[in-house]
Amino acid sequence: MLTGEMVLILVILAGTIALFVTEVVRIDVVAILVLVVVGVTGLVEPEEVLSGFSSNAVVAIIAVMILGTALDRVGVMRRLSEVLIAVGGSGERGLASLLSGSAAAVSAFIQNVGVAALFLPVTERLAVRTRTPLSRLMMPMGFGALAGGSITLVASGSMILLNDLLLTSAQTLDIDIEPYGLFAPAPVGISLAVAGVALFALFGHRLLPAIEPERDLRMAMSQVASTYGLDQTIHPFFVPQKSSIKDRRIGAIETGPRPVLLVAVQDADGLTIAPDRSYAVRSDVIIGLVGPDEELQRFVEERELRPVEGNPFSILHDPEHAGLAEVVIRPGSDAVGESVGSLRLREVYGVNLLAIHRRGEIIMESLRGVRLAAGDVLVLFAPWHRIDHLVSEESVVPLSSYPSEPPRSEKQWWALGAFAVAMGLVIATELQLALALLVGAVIVLLSGTLSADEAYRAISWKTVFLLAGLIPLGRAVEETGTAAWIAELVISATASFPLWGIQMVIAILTTMFTLTISNVGAAVLLIPLAANVAVGVGGDPAQFAMIVAIAASNSFLIPTHQVNALLMGPGGYKIADFLRAGSAMTVVYLVVLVISINLFI
Repeated sequence: MLTGEMVLILVILAGTIALFVTEVVRIDVVAILVLVVVGVTGLVEPEEVLSGFSSNAVVAIIAVMILGTALDRVGVMRRLSEVLIAVGGSGERGLASLLSGSAAAVSAFIQNVGVAALFLPVTERLAVRTRTPLSRLMMPMGFGALAGGSITLVASGSMILLNDLLLTSAQTLDIDIEPYGLFAPAPVGISLAVAGVALFALFGHRLLPAIEPERDLRMAMSQVASTYGLDQTIHPFFVPQKSSIKDRRIGAIETGPRPVLLVAVQDADGLTIAPDRSYAVRSDVIIGLVGPDEELQRFVEERELRPVEGNPFSILHDPEHAGLAEVVIRPGSDAVGESVGSLRLREVYGVNLLAIHRRGEIIMESLRGVRLAAGDVLVLFAPWHRIDHLVSEESVVPLSSYPSEPPRSEKQWWALGAFAVAMGLVIATELQLALALLVGAVIVLLSGTLSADEAYRAISWKTVFLLAGLIPLGRAVEETGTAAWIAELVISATASFPLWGIQMVIAILTTMFTLTISNVGAAVLLIPLAANVAVGVGGDPAQFAMIVAIAASNSFLIPTHQVNALLMGPGGYKIADFLRAGSAMTVVYLVVLVISINLFI
């Protein structure tokens, strides 16, 4: 029977889901709001309200992010990309299988959105080298990364949460549940990854769009320029005393929907690249302009500028020092929803934004007012070290290839050793998962593989607050009896179903939740429910909970998951493409999950 507390929990759940779906408020802010509401209303004990911040799952996720960043920083992922390019072959099916399988394997140990970001430039290089449509490779790679997150207990938020939520359910239900080991889900996860690889190898040409290869060739600077119709030549002009731009700020000079850009200034103090909008142009200096020929000529005549012999900006034409590069807005980053102007790309990073590519549309007009979305591709002109600075902030992922800071190869064995020690402690000792992974993170920091600042930047604090905020809600659902009440409804509705049929219902319900809120939210809310259902129908609570944790990665249908959002822009996909390919993958995932969970778990 429903109690007042249960009604309040159901209202909070409905409100939480509504806020997640509508995105009126950022998801991490929603999680904090939920935490406050649950605490103020007394639905959990006072000492449990903030317990999410110290939970084993949250600390484990922080450590995994640091270890994954360390492996990338020392060049391990770069080495992997070189191997993949060497053995990639030229057949579309072979390439898709190679990328999908490799991404799944790496995702067993590194969070899937990180793997997708690491494999983006690898996929681009393979597509360019073989002249294969990028759209035929990007989605299989991303889906492989999602499926691979179910191979171990450290690869996705829902899997990391599994044992903690099971322990809470065991205490509430007064039963004994043995926690899962690191590789317990491996047979199921590998089965899912193999099924995904096979799906695209056999039917990829029917499920995926074939965007013309020329639209995908965006690796080299000349290819980037031709793709977007940009001329990266910097034209030098002298500013005489009588020029109308004398003593005017760049922000006032660059007016119009598609202005001529002032990208560099040469004066007595030296070369200034990407001067900010408040920079006042003095007379007797040389400015570097970029823009369409007709508009550039009109600009020069109206401002009475004089051409300059030679080129003081020649270093910016040297591809070893500067050029055009593409970066993708990372899903979940602080840049999502912000205007271009608020990012202050010139002032903070010293880079010039020339265009934005969004779902097949190229935006070049009134760029400062454009609000950025996940998956937007920014076309930048800057020295390479400044692109590196921007990329290090974790809001963007590099898409095109450019000369970068060399990897810290001398620290490679420290990073690999730290990872091996952490995994060894998880497998061979009774240490908590979080503590074992923190040992690896500490080795990374003490060895200088990552600095403390780099480690902080490696952590997705939005994910941390999302987890910490929702964990108390999950406990409230369990402790108020709401999970048991919903479980009774599910049991009565599926009374005539065989056990595998009830498992399929749980898996489908989880899939619906993970598409609308998040995999973490789905796991927190539904693992207690699944355990209650299992007890009611005579099933194994741990097995039912595992179904939820794995089904929480079944995010293929629409681009709501961070991985899908990251791939949408570079791959040139539309919602219909995800619906077509994602529907097939969702069905395969559900069928293989239920079959393999009963065979192996």
